[in-house]
Amino acid sequence: MKANQNKEQRKLKPNVMVIFTLVKHKIKDGQLYGYAPYISEMNIWNKHFKEIIVVAPFDASTDLEKIDLSYIHNNIKLISIPSFHVKSWFGVLNFMAKLPSISIKMLKAMHKADYFHFRSPSNVAAIAAILQIFFPNKPKSTKYAGNWDPNSEQPWGYRFQKWLLTNSQLTKNMKVLVYGKWKNQTRYVQAFMPASYRANEQLPFKSKSYSNRLKFVFLGAMVYGKRPLFTIRIIQSLIEQGLDCELHMFGDGSLITEVREYVDENKLQDVIFVYGNQDKNRVKSALLDAHFTILPSKSEGWPKAISEGMFFGAIPISTKISCLPWILDNGNRGILINPDLDEAVYLIKSELQKGDQYLNTMASKALEWSQQYTIDKLEKEIEKVITNA
Repeated sequence: MKANQNKEQRKLKPNVMVIFTLVKHKIKDGQLYGYAPYISEMNIWNKHFKEIIVVAPFDASTDLEKIDLSYIHNNIKLISIPSFHVKSWFGVLNFMAKLPSISIKMLKAMHKADYFHFRSPSNVAAIAAILQIFFPNKPKSTKYAGNWDPNSEQPWGYRFQKWLLTNSQLTKNMKVLVYGKWKNQTRYVQAFMPASYRANEQLPFKSKSYSNRLKFVFLGAMVYGKRPLFTIRIIQSLIEQGLDCELHMFGDGSLITEVREYVDENKLQDVIFVYGNQDKNRVKSALLDAHFTILPSKSEGWPKAISEGMFFGAIPISTKISCLPWILDNGNRGILINPDLDEAVYLIKSELQKGDQYLNTMASKALEWSQQYTIDKLEKEIEKVITNA
């Protein structure tokens, strides 16, 4: 009788998930907000738990941006921790002073939670990854949003997190969800593909003409790592060499003023359009009739911009980094370039010269691959991760 009562108590025990993330959060009208792509995915995770604890930095501003989105959950709590970095001696000293307080908050959250979820790589996740060692019996998952390529050059902090999270001696009951499929990985590592659209948003492939004006779309933060200025120079060079092109740029960041100034100074306003952050429907509208999406990044985790364009048959143009050669099937589903202007322009022109049939075949393959990964499938994959834990 007592055993049955204990089983019932365990069934009735609230499921509590704690999330460790670097994403800054805001509170407005009692709602908790954060970076939309992250929040959208976490809302799928959250619905499997009765209580959510978020351990993250807090932004006291109540001014929401277009890229902000709220959690959908009626029992969610933010445990705020200070932002920090270790890129200078002052930063290290500041971090050491804050570490005891951060650790205590994390340990209390871990003690209460039934399930841990880490958003890596980040400084916040690095601390949490060390502390989780003291909770070997609790199930855990890590969404590793960076480049998982074992052969890539990465900061020591990233390498440390990858080593610790997959170390079966120190980390127990963990699933590390990574972008792409990689050889020789531990049993903790699992390929995990995000999604932006539902199955009912899938459209059949429609061939395009590549003989008239070509529409390129750039989706990404206006920061050095995404190379927005390099993207502009590629389009500018194609135009100077006689191709009829236009570029639509979505995203915000530290370089957006410089990007707009470059467009003005080079009198490119009629062919290059810089919109800043826009909502999902505005971006989708641009992708529906795009010929190409272009993202010559220095580094990528999951190339969301590329996969979204592929979903609607836009041919991706990307650098050979992270899992992108796998996504583009080494050039069968898109164009892989090097970060050299003349070489990139030459390759794009060479592909265009192969004609509409060749390009439409490539676009069709891109669409077919991307439409495998829908939000509907993502929901099932997340449920599997949690259920198997």
